[in-house]
Amino acid sequence: MPDGLGHTQRSVLMTADAVGGVWRYAVDLAGGFAERGVRTVLAVMGPAASAAQRAEAEAVPGLRLVQTGLPLDWTAESSGALRQATAGLASLAALLGVRSVHLHAPALVGEARWPVPVVAVAHSCVGTWWRAVRGGPMPENLAWRAAAAAAGMRAAAAVISPSAAHAAALVAAYGKSTIEVVHNGRTPQPARGVRSRAVLTAGRLWDPGKGMAALDRAAARLEAPVRAAGPLRAPHGETAAFAHLRLLGTLDQTGMAQAYAEARVFASMAGYEPFGLAVLEAAQAGMRLVLHDIPTFRELWDGAAIFVDDEAGLLPALQAALDAPGDGGARDRAARYTVDAMADGTLAVHRAMGALA
Repeated sequence: MPDGLGHTQRSVLMTADAVGGVWRYAVDLAGGFAERGVRTVLAVMGPAASAAQRAEAEAVPGLRLVQTGLPLDWTAESSGALRQATAGLASLAALLGVRSVHLHAPALVGEARWPVPVVAVAHSCVGTWWRAVRGGPMPENLAWRAAAAAAGMRAAAAVISPSAAHAAALVAAYGKSTIEVVHNGRTPQPARGVRSRAVLTAGRLWDPGKGMAALDRAAARLEAPVRAAGPLRAPHGETAAFAHLRLLGTLDQTGMAQAYAEARVFASMAGYEPFGLAVLEAAQAGMRLVLHDIPTFRELWDGAAIFVDDEAGLLPALQAALDAPGDGGARDRAARYTVDAMADGTLAVHRAMGALA
């Protein structure tokens, strides 16, 4: 086990997974913290970070990476396994002597005895996902996870949502009355490429909430390739297959930057999206956006994207976006969502609890 930091006044234990956008969020936020004199211990849960991810983490000044081997809230096999994971995190926080804890999921708060205040960020959760994507009674293997998220939201000293739309969904699902909204941010990634008349989408391709099936059907009729970056297989085994998308696989940060540089339009038909980092990255790269008309995307991109009500409107929207000049104002709008703003907003929440002053 790692020893104490020795710099406890301005240190935080932050959790992340290495599977999706939470990793990107965590590394960027840790970098923003470092610029503000806050040291981060990044505790990776679930699958271990790759060599490339470890190199990213090592580039953040003062960051310590810990591979915990603990399960994620959505991969834990039982409520007991989740309780053990939260207890392990609380013990790690005590051992390191950090002054604050920043969890990437409310369910990780658990019933543990935390030695310092805990902020929980609701990047997503099974309760709000189920309501948006499936509806109806929740199966037992998800119901206990939703109950853990609800308990964690009540127990945390503060809860952060990456958008007001997702905060509203959390209130509807769990009844938590006070949720702080801090938009995610990204630093634009440089890349050179020749734009072609192509569409790009990205995300967890296996997740039905991402709406990839609608894009696959549109790709069969669109006179332009629709490229898709991301995994087809979930850590828990769920898989997806597509007949018409041009699959790029899971790309690292450099590969994604190149993909953004080489396509004209970024499309997302997600029915559930608490924020959407890939959309932000595409906008920063100067791509024109075609987005499903859901509350989150309206909040973040109204006036800077083409919105699609349903699948019937997707094909003509893609065609119009491919033929239109410029990015429709996407890059200018993306300038609002910076790592500096995210770090300042997040630190303000921690300071309001008396931590990281």
